Amino acid sequence: MNAIDTHILNILQKDCTISVKEIAKEVGLSYTPTYERIKHMEESGTIKQRVAILDPAKIGINLFAYCNIVLKEQSKTALVDFESSVSRLPEVMEVLSLSGVYDYMLKIASKDINSYNDFIVNKLAEIPNIGQYHSHIVMSVVKDETAYCLD
Repeated sequence: MNAIDTHILNILQKDCTISVKEIAKEVGLSYTPTYERIKHMEESGTIKQRVAILDPAKIGINLFAYCNIVLKEQSKTALVDFESSVSRLPEVMEVLSLSGVYDYMLKIASKDINSYNDFIVNKLAEIPNIGQYHSHIVMSVVKDETAYCLD
């Protein structure tokens, strides 16, 4: 990756709907080499996907929680089974494997505290091998960035 690729990625991170023609003009290339660079970054996995970022409140998501998980058993099978089970839950936005006291951290999106409680009781608690869970309710979001610093 060179400086032009980085410039292209910075543009796309701000607005993935911008046309290749506009990107080409911004980076000082013609359409075809700009298109080929973007295509190559998509094929190589540098660009994983292009998505719309939604306003959670406008779609009824009013509560985020981070839930730290400690598993009872640490075998490879137990870890894979947990990861598979929790990844299927639509409320779970992220599943992070951690070092330290907790084995995993989940980012969970919910309509409200009652919906979150229902999720914990009727979905998360049904997953085998969870020894402990500790919830942290997000009070406010100070920074919510999706773009990586590439400079």
